Amino acid sequence: MNQHAWVIVAGGRGTRMSASVTKQYRLLTSEPILTHSIRALLNAQPHSLVQIVIHPDDVNLYTKALTYLSEAHQAQILPFVEGGSTRQLSVRHGLLALASHLGPKSTVGIHDAARPFVTPALISALLEALSTSDGCVPVLPLTDSLKLVNEKGAVIGYAQREKFRRVQTPQVFHYQLITKAHELAFEQGQTELTDDAAVAGLTHLSITTCAGDERNIKITTEDDLIMAHQFLAQTCTDIRTGQGYDVHALGVGDHVWLGGVRIPHTQGLIGHSDADVLLHALTDAIYGALADGDIGSHFPPSDPQWKGASSDIFLRHAMQSVRERGGYVAHLDGTLVCEEPKIGPHRQAMRERIADITGLALDRIAVKATTSERLGFTGRKEGIAAYALATIRLPEAQ
Repeated sequence: MNQHAWVIVAGGRGTRMSASVTKQYRLLTSEPILTHSIRALLNAQPHSLVQIVIHPDDVNLYTKALTYLSEAHQAQILPFVEGGSTRQLSVRHGLLALASHLGPKSTVGIHDAARPFVTPALISALLEALSTSDGCVPVLPLTDSLKLVNEKGAVIGYAQREKFRRVQTPQVFHYQLITKAHELAFEQGQTELTDDAAVAGLTHLSITTCAGDERNIKITTEDDLIMAHQFLAQTCTDIRTGQGYDVHALGVGDHVWLGGVRIPHTQGLIGHSDADVLLHALTDAIYGALADGDIGSHFPPSDPQWKGASSDIFLRHAMQSVRERGGYVAHLDGTLVCEEPKIGPHRQAMRERIADITGLALDRIAVKATTSERLGFTGRKEGIAAYALATIRLPEAQ
């Protein structure tokens, strides 16, 4: 019962970003920002619990965001709670939801969903500070001068920047102490505080600081999202390319599965699973870039549980394997070789389905088709083949 837990505040509406999707669910590479933030916290504290506070309108987006996580990480996430009308009230809801899961000596970290780059080193420093304080907050020095201006923009005062700090999350506290502070604020009708250290001040808790991290940005604007993509590219400098190839024979049937799309046809593809040659080739290309075997080594055809299985299972697993290594897939390129069926009318649907499976943007997925000029088994309409290339980016080995 005496363990560490995280409250992730994900109920905001992101009004400073113009997109129709709330910022914590915007894609950063191939998965939502919230997913990156959850994984970063759990990688740093593998045995912690996570309590996420969301807006009731975002249940579907939230549920989708969790699917990108490993089963082990999903098991550490408690049922979500709905947020309040302010950030402070949302944090209170999250803290109260943890009451039955934490003991009297437990600690808790409160984190913004849109800060995906928190590091194990920062979390370690924060938690270490709790041995001598009631809470700890990461801070950064100011580099610009400060001026006080009136409503017309005229300078009316100055401030010594050396005495001020920029504040980040996560902020960590002893669970019972910060929960009592939030309850006191609620009883006093104070609900607009935007910082949990300020809430802690109501009960005069001893709050210390540690050095924050300049890369631990909060994604608030479109420029921040661009910067976040740049950060990932700078981190994942090990660029790899993998190749995949698959072929399945045509036999009795009335449809084929290609690129995750069911296409009516005079024959069907024969295989242990659904025989989707394009998804199989893409999957093997990713495994190849990881130097991690092939579909057969991860999903043996001798295993009856994969009989007739949908091939999106295999592609999702390959994508997850990249994410668990701290990397991402930058591009997928697939080519189908067949005389029939005609691929052109289905090409866009395949790209969209692959995007749905992988989380990649459409402009990172290519689907092409060609014939073999009636030569070979594809030319004789005995089967369909697929070639694929995958480009992935991984962090450099330490």
